[in-house]
Amino acid sequence: MKLEKILDKLGSIEKNSFIKIIDNIISKNPENIKKIDKILSTSDKGLKSVDNQNISNIFTLTSNEFQEHIKCEFQEISSQLDILIDIITRDGNCIMKQDWFSRLYENEIKHLKGRIKILNSDFENDKSELSPSRKRDYRIYKACLNTAYYNDIENNRDAKISSDELSIILTLTKQLGLSQEEEKLINYSILPIKKLDIQDVIKSLKNIGIIFYSNKENTIYVADEMVRLLRKVRKKEVAEKFYRRTLKLLREPIINQICKEYNIDRKISYSEKIEEVIKEGVSFTDLLLEDIYKSESTLTERKKVLNELCEKGLNIKNLRGSTLDDKISSLIEHFENVERDEKVGISLDGFDKLLNELNKSLPKLNKQIKSQFELQDEYVLKANFLLDYNIKPRDILDLIVKQDITKFIKDNGIKQRGDDILNILEHYKDVENIYLENYENVAYRNLNLLKENGITVKESQLGLKFEELTKVIFIGLGFNVDDVLKNQLNTKKDMIDILLNLDNNEIIIVECKTSKERGYNKFSTVSRQLKSYQNLALKNDLRIVKILLVAPEFSDDFVTDCEMDTEMNLSLVTASTLSNIFEAFKESKYEEFPHVLFRDIVLNEERIIKALSK
Repeated sequence: MKLEKILDKLGSIEKNSFIKIIDNIISKNPENIKKIDKILSTSDKGLKSVDNQNISNIFTLTSNEFQEHIKCEFQEISSQLDILIDIITRDGNCIMKQDWFSRLYENEIKHLKGRIKILNSDFENDKSELSPSRKRDYRIYKACLNTAYYNDIENNRDAKISSDELSIILTLTKQLGLSQEEEKLINYSILPIKKLDIQDVIKSLKNIGIIFYSNKENTIYVADEMVRLLRKVRKKEVAEKFYRRTLKLLREPIINQICKEYNIDRKISYSEKIEEVIKEGVSFTDLLLEDIYKSESTLTERKKVLNELCEKGLNIKNLRGSTLDDKISSLIEHFENVERDEKVGISLDGFDKLLNELNKSLPKLNKQIKSQFELQDEYVLKANFLLDYNIKPRDILDLIVKQDITKFIKDNGIKQRGDDILNILEHYKDVENIYLENYENVAYRNLNLLKENGITVKESQLGLKFEELTKVIFIGLGFNVDDVLKNQLNTKKDMIDILLNLDNNEIIIVECKTSKERGYNKFSTVSRQLKSYQNLALKNDLRIVKILLVAPEFSDDFVTDCEMDTEMNLSLVTASTLSNIFEAFKESKYEEFPHVLFRDIVLNEERIIKALSK
């Protein structure tokens, strides 16, 4: 969930720690202070009175300094910050109830203790699968860390890893090629791991500014922007979902080679091995620099392998960079851009339809997704729900095994030639047209007909859906649907549905009404509403060329009342008429619909279509 959206959900007290940290950063003249001052100049009460969108913008401008602030917290070695950050940056853990977070934390501590026992046993066992060279790497790292920790105690000081010691240890980790999990296991074999009280953990993370906690909802929120920042702190170059997407392109012998290098069990299944490599925290850059190639392969051969992986596997053409390092950096940048992109890839309705049909074809998928992303809800295959967790259609499809993908494609008549996942995404991209074909059914709130035509939607969503589709039609007719101007005009009391900007301070106001009842018959109510909109526009020196009311149909009394009204330039258009005009316009010579044709009290479909065909 985006930072701005989270801030909108919270009270001032719940945002206080985060605001204080940013305020403190600003007081020290950060790199982007001029841009920050420009935002703050609109407020006379400082950061606390700035709107949530601008707080989000300021966080982006101070992200480098915020990152340094978090790095400093790692010097407090008993904080378990590495464990906690690894939990909250996993895909699916950005929104959690307190009890769910507590359970994940307990499981992580239990898992680490078990792995530490195995590691200590491997140190002592000459027959363990650990190679002599790997044991040597572990011993070197453990000895250095032991000195960094205990030298404070010997000098009668609190045990602390100084920033200098930490930078040396991080350099040592990189040079020895240790994964984050290996590093963690050795760290906590020296400093005995203790389970902290979950309230203390939440308070600590909140005070650092990493999480928000809603007392009312008993829920932890981690903003998408913060997750990206925390991954940088932990040296995780890409999100787990992109790491998984890359690993799934590698043959099992290569995966086994990686597992051997990082002491991962090679007896488990292919999918399990991929998940273990991700959990191990193996550097994505190191993986693509060294781990996926044969030991004797030349630099030219490695570049060829990486290019094929990107072009044929990930469908990324012409990866920038001449050196291997440059190419890997370009790939990481590509994944960062994909993650920041708010586009889903297919329409929201398409995503919902895909999830519904996946659930029918693969009934075990809900349980798999719930487990994979550690989600608390029982049923998770819901588009809006998954998007709050930044989980997109491609991320779901990446988790499905080949034979299930094949079954799903056959079950749903999807094209079988070419890339399976791209074919599926393409198949569900066009759902908007299905809705437009059912525009009149949406207007009449006809759930049964919509269901028969393959559309599953809640009745409570039909009003908004009708407005969205009407907007799509007017955009298709060549009008400038101006949401920016509309939002400037709207008040809490008066909310215009659609505003068409004709330029030169001329506008058309469009109001959308759905109704189950035959013959829309509420003129007195709707006329008061439309007159309020008219006054709103006139106060802002705008000329209203026309007001259009779109509904499934109108009663004779409604039409008569409209004809008698002398205060508004109002025309009525039925949903079926607007839909048919749109279809005729697509076949016409016009690039923009001539709005002079909106001149009847009830728009004459036959006359308008005839005029468009000339």
